[in-house]
Amino acid sequence: MATTVDHSSAPPERVFDVLAQPKTYEYWVVGSDRIRGWDDTWPAPGAKLHHRVGVGPLKLDDNTEVLESAPPNRLVLQARTRPLGSARIVFDLAPEGGGTRISMTEEPGDPFSRLVHNPIADRLLHGRNVETLRRLRELAERDA
Repeated sequence: MATTVDHSSAPPERVFDVLAQPKTYEYWVVGSDRIRGWDDTWPAPGAKLHHRVGVGPLKLDDNTEVLESAPPNRLVLQARTRPLGSARIVFDLAPEGGGTRISMTEEPGDPFSRLVHNPIADRLLHGRNVETLRRLRELAERDA
């Protein structure tokens, strides 16, 4: 399980607003190539975001589903990149220092992913998620 924490000067409501805008995911989620579409009910539980992920010619189409949504403090997602596996991603947003403490936890989301998960994968996820949260913070603060 990789947990990454960042701080934004934007309030939790503004950070959650970015999480609630499907089109922004292709910018701030590292590894996302493009957003192909989304359910009109995003980010309600059960709503899906259809994406393409990968680098260069190695790209896969799949989806991310909302498992839990409690605006403006929590969003839980199940991101799929089949046949490579899936991830459960938890965003917790808390007021802190006039802004928001953003905590992102990513863990394997299915039995296969748990089987191949290891400490090296956690380090790689953490490094990727540092940049992911920097981009999320940039969008939240730019529009705040």
